[in-house]
Amino acid sequence: MRIGLKAGVLALVAASGLAVASGHAQGQGGRQGGRGGAPAAPPSIPAAESRIYDSINWASPPLGDGPFNLESALPGQRNLHVVVMARLTQPWSMTWLPDGSMLVTERPGRLRIIKNGVLDPTPVAGVPPVRASGLQGLMDVVLHPNFAQNRFVYLAYHRPVEVPASTPAAGPPAATNAAAAAAAPNAAAPAAAGAPGAPAPGGRGGRGNAGPPMAGETRIARGVWNGSALTDVRDIFESGAVGTESTRMAFGRDGMLYATVSAPGTGEAVHRSQDPSDYAGKTIRLRDDGSIPPDNPFVNRAGYKPGIYTLGHRNGHSMALNPETGEFWVTEQGPNGGDEINVLKPGANYGWPFVSYGRNYMGPRVSASPVRDGTELPLVVWVPAIAVTGGTFYTGDRFPGWKRNFFVGGLREGETPRTGQLQRLQFNENWEEIRREPLLRELHQRIRDVRQGPDGLLYVLTSEEAGAVLRIEPGPAVAPGK
Repeated sequence: MRIGLKAGVLALVAASGLAVASGHAQGQGGRQGGRGGAPAAPPSIPAAESRIYDSINWASPPLGDGPFNLESALPGQRNLHVVVMARLTQPWSMTWLPDGSMLVTERPGRLRIIKNGVLDPTPVAGVPPVRASGLQGLMDVVLHPNFAQNRFVYLAYHRPVEVPASTPAAGPPAATNAAAAAAAPNAAAPAAAGAPGAPAPGGRGGRGNAGPPMAGETRIARGVWNGSALTDVRDIFESGAVGTESTRMAFGRDGMLYATVSAPGTGEAVHRSQDPSDYAGKTIRLRDDGSIPPDNPFVNRAGYKPGIYTLGHRNGHSMALNPETGEFWVTEQGPNGGDEINVLKPGANYGWPFVSYGRNYMGPRVSASPVRDGTELPLVVWVPAIAVTGGTFYTGDRFPGWKRNFFVGGLREGETPRTGQLQRLQFNENWEEIRREPLLRELHQRIRDVRQGPDGLLYVLTSEEAGAVLRIEPGPAVAPGK
């Protein structure tokens, strides 16, 4: 059963003995203390706990030059050859141009291009000002389905915006993309003030020269690719939501642009995921110019943002289109356990922060039961969590045994460092899970994204300051019976 009316949302909240606060009352500036801070008062619900019981900090080891020869369980794909294509800083997402060149976003605010397997040392010009702080920055990059005709490129990112005096900014002072580019190896010169890619007033995202405090607002920009840079870049969607985290985008079969807008994962601001007047914790559906489709599920509903497609999400890290059903699969990070894959249904409520298979970072369960009327169950759940990230369906011919498998990245397993991995999920003809296999664990790298390239190979991004683009190729075939 889905919630299709605001009354349904309020009924769900009332059943939890809670009240939905508006985005302003919840302080749209962020985490309300963050994962490591001590709350001023006991949390109103378990999901709002902002403390963490014990934190283990152990940096990932340096990634070698490769190539790496690894193994998979399936005999037909037993031997894998993993090539390090390029070195980047916190690479976040990737896509391919028609000529085979790869565009890759770096979270500090740079768009990079890899041509003929070689990284161009100069970042792509035209990226709008980005606030990179905590889990914010330059997120996703996608091409318009008719890119060959219109040359449209879409970027999801956090734009520096002024914070009202009563709303604290999320995270520490942040570097804009131009400041980050200036400090990075092989970086291009920062853009001039006021030009595309130039830092916002206030410099590193803080107060600057007596400037106002800044925060990052989730936005989607569209530009035109001229063969080497983005031109005519403009924001087509302004969420008005700050203190948000990841955003992934994809075009559906209906030609509409779908995206996740993640909410704060801890603190009292978790209630924003159920607030229909706030885009945080939702997925959205837009026309290709950023306008609102008239058939969106909450258009003309009093108190609802019209772009909302689904609600009750925590931190969505993929927007993967199932090639058979046309449905979107969204990977979603839970807290301490409770990572999910959710299949999007228009108007549906996915329950966060009131129901989850996970626990908060101090140990108590988020909910006594992960099932509740009015919310959708996830298709796949991870307990312990792997801090699930990007996902892709494999449809190529280079790995025949992996067809119809869904691949996801993971930053760590069970809150333990150096356990990042790629996972292969296998399903039956009804898309019911029958097997999952961890891969690349030998590298001890945090995995941010995985995509199938136009050549039928798998490409992986590591989520590290010394990050990398990896290409997975078939290795030598194994002898029969091995």
